[in-house]
Amino acid sequence: MAASAISATAGSRPVDLRLYGLLDVGVCGADGDHLARLAADAVTGGATLLQYREKDIPDARAALARIRAIQAAVGGRVPVLVNDRVDLALAAGADGVHLGQSDLHPAEARRLLGEGAIIGLTVKTAAQADELYRLPVDYACIGGVFATTSKDNPDPPVGLDGFARIAFRARLARGASLPLGAIAGIGLHNAADVIGAGADGVAVITALFGTEPVRQRARELRAAIDAALAARGAAR
Repeated sequence: MAASAISATAGSRPVDLRLYGLLDVGVCGADGDHLARLAADAVTGGATLLQYREKDIPDARAALARIRAIQAAVGGRVPVLVNDRVDLALAAGADGVHLGQSDLHPAEARRLLGEGAIIGLTVKTAAQADELYRLPVDYACIGGVFATTSKDNPDPPVGLDGFARIAFRARLARGASLPLGAIAGIGLHNAADVIGAGADGVAVITALFGTEPVRQRARELRAAIDAALAARGAAR
């Protein structure tokens, strides 16, 4: 992603990252009705943000139909973002996008989507975190924190200590108000650990959508996250 001397003007909407569910087609399947049901169950159970995630989209029209099915099922209860594809987010009237380091520059995404959109960014290194001061993003997800089975792991996981170091640099760059999520390999067994390391929430695929019942899994994850956030706040 090319650097650009722009201000870090974010959108006008706050972002609740506590339980960020990634509806990954590789894990959840491509059936729109099934994705819609998973989305509805996740939100009912406590998910605070959803993302439609499909890599190497072979059929944009089919992907657009799936995004719209998810939106209809959620009914505006939480924002629905699209991974990578600003064009699909625009066509669907989605709430925003999540971008990787090699995707469209956040400044261009902001220009296309407007100030009301949510724009998120994956951050993998401290150097990338340092650049957040100049990027108009509303949140960042740091990782991968742990190894994951939902996608390839080309880079070694940063672990809890690495997450804490990158989060520290991100907050130096953008201040404490920028929400930071943890991503990759996170589940009920370690969600509290990443919150303790400084995350404001967790982004999950398999831990939420890997097996049924999704609503119960969401409730359990959300309860663990909320308890860990409360404990962190009490310790300050």
